[in-house]
Amino acid sequence: MMLTDLHIHSTYSDGKLTIPEIIDFFGKREFKVIAITDHLCEENTFLGKCSSFLKKTLTKETFNNYIAEIKNEAKRAHDQYGMLVIPGLELTKNSMAFSKSAHIIALGVTEYINADVGIIDIIKKIKEQDALAIAAHPVSTQFVEHQTFQLWDNRNELASHFDAWEVASGPFIFNQVLESGLPMIANSDFHYPKQISSWKTLINCDLNFVSLKDAIKRQDIKLTYFEDKLFGRSPKINSNEKFYLNNYQNTF
Repeated sequence: MMLTDLHIHSTYSDGKLTIPEIIDFFGKREFKVIAITDHLCEENTFLGKCSSFLKKTLTKETFNNYIAEIKNEAKRAHDQYGMLVIPGLELTKNSMAFSKSAHIIALGVTEYINADVGIIDIIKKIKEQDALAIAAHPVSTQFVEHQTFQLWDNRNELASHFDAWEVASGPFIFNQVLESGLPMIANSDFHYPKQISSWKTLINCDLNFVSLKDAIKRQDIKLTYFEDKLFGRSPKINSNEKFYLNNYQNTF
């Protein structure tokens, strides 16, 4: 089983670490698969334009350098740590209303995607690149922050389009997703080092993207909590999480 984290942000959007720093951070902790998934915000909305002005999003101008750097660092990660690094995006559709906000993780993409088009059109563009489409933190993250409920509110329509839904994005399990029967995956939504202590996914696959993609689609996975000795676990474990922690915990 491969220890994975498939939702990680770098300084290309709103993360605190550069891509080389991320490679070393996760490589030294013996992760086998990670994905760099920086925000790519809408270009034509007010919030999207604000993100571009603040340099908190990828743009058409930065996209090619982003992909090139991931590819270069992926080779080093493989050689130095035996770790697979996947290029990705978090297609970001933010609105003042939580019910109109949606974030979509694209895993394995290398070509620019316009975030201004509709959700199903975005997913089609992801699939055209033989990539995976993941519904990011579709319910409350249990933090005081901007929430993204549009995907979950429309899950009956969208369920057949997504390959998986985040069942945890950080330190909390999302009960609604866990109990829904939808295909799931757990990630950290990593922006800074302390967030390494979070729910992750163990995936039964070989060290290549095709094998990873197939394993996620057939849900050959286990949930695990990764606890880093430098940062520890701040939230208390609720009764629903204890089952997964007792069965699948990896403590480093």
